Amino acid sequence: MTQTAVDLSPSAREAIAEALNQCVAETAVTTMLAQNFHWNVTGMAFAPLHALFQTVYEDHFAAQDDLAERIKALDAHAEGMLSGMLKRSKIAEHDGHADDRTMVAALRDAQITLAATMAAAGELAAEHGDTLTEDLCISRGQVHEKFAWMLRAQLS
Repeated sequence: MTQTAVDLSPSAREAIAEALNQCVAETAVTTMLAQNFHWNVTGMAFAPLHALFQTVYEDHFAAQDDLAERIKALDAHAEGMLSGMLKRSKIAEHDGHADDRTMVAALRDAQITLAATMAAAGELAAEHGDTLTEDLCISRGQVHEKFAWMLRAQLS
């Protein structure tokens, strides 16, 4: 049965919010990863990579807000501390000292991880009948798969 946030049981809201906090954490870390690479990329592919990295971090910055607002709609706490996000994230920071191919590969891998995290959160939401969260996660997962494809194409 499809339910809105207020119709979900407290335990369902808590579980879904926890999954969404994972999504926020990994999105935040990847936002900074893309911005770091945007600042530090060099080489013959500077212009297109500089632009692509900016597209990624701008998209991800807005997505953090959408995900956190859904957590709040579930009447849960949205993780807002960077230290908490770094601890939770399966995506690691990078110091930005790398060649362009290493940057692209790292950001590609982050997108693949994010797509999987979104898919898992969406599946959990679906199990509880939370189609609104499921839809958000599906939409975000598709964005991350597209970015992964674009980054893979850079490495071909």
